[in-house]
Amino acid sequence: MSNWKVNLIVLWFGSFLVNAGMTMITPFLSLYLAQDLHVEGERALGLWAGTIFAANFATSFLFQPLWGKLADKYGRKLMLLRSGFGMAIVITLMGFANAPWQLLLLRLLNGTISGFNPAAVSLISATTPKEKMGFSMGIIQSGNVAGTILGPLIGGLMANWVGFRPIFYITGSLLFLASLLSLYFVREKFDREEASHTPQPSVIAGFRELTKTPQLPALFAVTFLLQFAMLSPMSVLPLYVEKLHGTTVNLPFWAGFVSAATGMSNMVTSPILGKVSDRIGAHRILTFALIGAALTLIPQAFVQSVWQLIIIRFLMGVCMGGLLPSVNALIRSYTPDGMESRAFGFNSSTLALGNLLGSLIGGFLSGYIGIEGIFIISGILLLVNTVWVRSKLYTKKAKDLPTYH
Repeated sequence: MSNWKVNLIVLWFGSFLVNAGMTMITPFLSLYLAQDLHVEGERALGLWAGTIFAANFATSFLFQPLWGKLADKYGRKLMLLRSGFGMAIVITLMGFANAPWQLLLLRLLNGTISGFNPAAVSLISATTPKEKMGFSMGIIQSGNVAGTILGPLIGGLMANWVGFRPIFYITGSLLFLASLLSLYFVREKFDREEASHTPQPSVIAGFRELTKTPQLPALFAVTFLLQFAMLSPMSVLPLYVEKLHGTTVNLPFWAGFVSAATGMSNMVTSPILGKVSDRIGAHRILTFALIGAALTLIPQAFVQSVWQLIIIRFLMGVCMGGLLPSVNALIRSYTPDGMESRAFGFNSSTLALGNLLGSLIGGFLSGYIGIEGIFIISGILLLVNTVWVRSKLYTKKAKDLPTYH
């Protein structure tokens, strides 16, 4: 089997476990705080749970560009192993926490050393043949989404079977296994001697250098707005489902079904749309997917039943399945040689920022404009972003790049 195919399979498994490990805590975090870490009172539980959940995204946002810079200097595989083994240790330690502040510090540390996903994407982009780039990006995106969707489900099931603390030990062990597989089976052609003699600007200088390519900030914005649109309604989505459902009977099931519908269609269509983008161009898939995502966000504010919401969110997932793979393929095309990992690091940073601000701002805004207003605003922002991206991707300089032939 070709090296790029082996890399893709191993890193899909690793990305799935990393994202599952990050989200597995979601269903039982409040219960873990109350029963094992002895947090009392609804207000205190809410404060600690929200802070601990957001902590990972906050430090991830700050440190991803640094790890991207180091990947360009020392190699993507090294950064991938650093993140994989480091997160395996930190997540295992979460099972030994005896106070909420200890869990908070470990979540902050986990976000600090994270970087498996951008390193995996960067490594795949460097080893995959150009004619297979969209397909590979779609496959790795499906692993990310699968982990994000199934993580809470697995976490909830395991909490019933083995209790809270063993979940952290099991997750840490699986991450360690994924890192071992990456160590022995992932191959990277990287000339460290040549890279060591290449001037390495600071993180800020690197960002300024990347923004000289006008397409890159527009693509980073797509990633941010996509995550913001996905996360901003999540905290109040169960209340919206209850309003549409008209009863609390089976409410957790319906709320989970509504959330899973988007992720499942996203996971299935990412490789398909990635393969199509190899034939017709990632820029075209990105344009259609952006418009489709925006036009399926806005109607969610006007649905009259849960089934209507599920159908529209399923269609939204289909459209969103074409976004991140296209963005990653285009970032690889526009990024100057030697700065690929840094570009993916900044993109991962904007993704973490979208997760962080989406989860924080969404709940706050819903108190003023309702979840309906969040859907409408998110859709409008994506439409504006579509105009911005098209104006940058269809400049003469952009058209001269190989992506468009």
